[in-house]
Amino acid sequence: MSLPSTVPGSLRDDAAALQDDLARLRGALHREPELGLDLPRTQEKVLAALDGLPLEVATGERLTSVTAVLRGARPGPTVLLRGDMDALPVTERGDARVISQVDGVMHACGHDLHTTMLAGAARLLAARRDELAGDVVFMFQPGEEGLGGAKIMIEEGVLEASGERPVAAYALHVFSSGLPQGMFVSRGGPVMAAADRLRVTVRGVGGHGSMPHLAKDPLPVACEMVTALQTMVTRAFDPFDPVVLTIGSFHSGTMDNVIPDEASFSGTVRSFSQTSHDRLKERTVELVQGLAKAHRLDVDVSYVQDYPVTVNDPGEAAFMAETIREAYGEDRYFESPNPLPASEDFSFVCDEVPSAFVVMGACPSDADPGTAAVNHSPDARYDDAVLADGAALYAELAVRRLARGN
Repeated sequence: MSLPSTVPGSLRDDAAALQDDLARLRGALHREPELGLDLPRTQEKVLAALDGLPLEVATGERLTSVTAVLRGARPGPTVLLRGDMDALPVTERGDARVISQVDGVMHACGHDLHTTMLAGAARLLAARRDELAGDVVFMFQPGEEGLGGAKIMIEEGVLEASGERPVAAYALHVFSSGLPQGMFVSRGGPVMAAADRLRVTVRGVGGHGSMPHLAKDPLPVACEMVTALQTMVTRAFDPFDPVVLTIGSFHSGTMDNVIPDEASFSGTVRSFSQTSHDRLKERTVELVQGLAKAHRLDVDVSYVQDYPVTVNDPGEAAFMAETIREAYGEDRYFESPNPLPASEDFSFVCDEVPSAFVVMGACPSDADPGTAAVNHSPDARYDDAVLADGAALYAELAVRRLARGN
């Protein structure tokens, strides 16, 4: 689905002129969502949307990414814009005419909007190629939902796509609730949490429930571990540098009078500083292994550090805030006092390049942001009305940042 080019003028006006085409592209992406790192139909739609533009386009090897480079008419630095493309294994509820047509798969986190906005920004910036002093890299990324697609794209060279590393990178994420439609929220410093995965299996010796002294019961020890982990969070970490540890799964046994051979549990661990992120793995594994040893049981512990803290460069965050206020008005930007407990693999880009990540409210105008279904819900809804402003913001950030130079 190719988007028409625009005549240079106000970026917001030009983006508004693209609104109908952006909505059609977003609808096509939403009806045919894909999971993980392999998104062939999504990639095909993105390539069609970019077709005819003066871009250097490359696709990934280990994932179906799309990297496109727009060369400005004059030499200058490089700016990177990122949009994620993957969906979630969620069965969408709603009007059968507009919801996902793929059973059990849904764009429940709004990545279809991000992809559409980035494609729109490519069209807007291509029309201004003669005005640009520098290059723009468009990073269309699969595998954000837990698979680290950004890290793989970095390994495959997205940060060197223009021939030199970007001086800045920007990403946008829509929220289906919590924010009025069109409101932008961000902050300098940590903006989203690190996310780790904990999986523990306690191994004992099963037996009859009436004679626990003849068995080695793993179940109460696993329960003790869950409680002790919560205590560890409150006693081993600074309360002003919070840690969130949630055990979301616990499995053991088959009958009320049978002591099982093993008990297992798993959970998510969130932190907001590199210091806490580094210490969590050591302290968590040490605690679980120590409790198992104290009860003379065996334990298998898997602690996987998935995503680091998403840290906005203070200078780039301030520049983003200034851009939004000047382009959209003072009332459209809110400085968040705290980071968000969700995580983002844009964090891998932030670790390499001065970056800024912003959240945009996309709650439907007829819904209450305070009660609307949240991201990842099968009832989550996102309003197409935000597409033009999102595309314009991507483009505005690139135009203004390149104008600043190095």
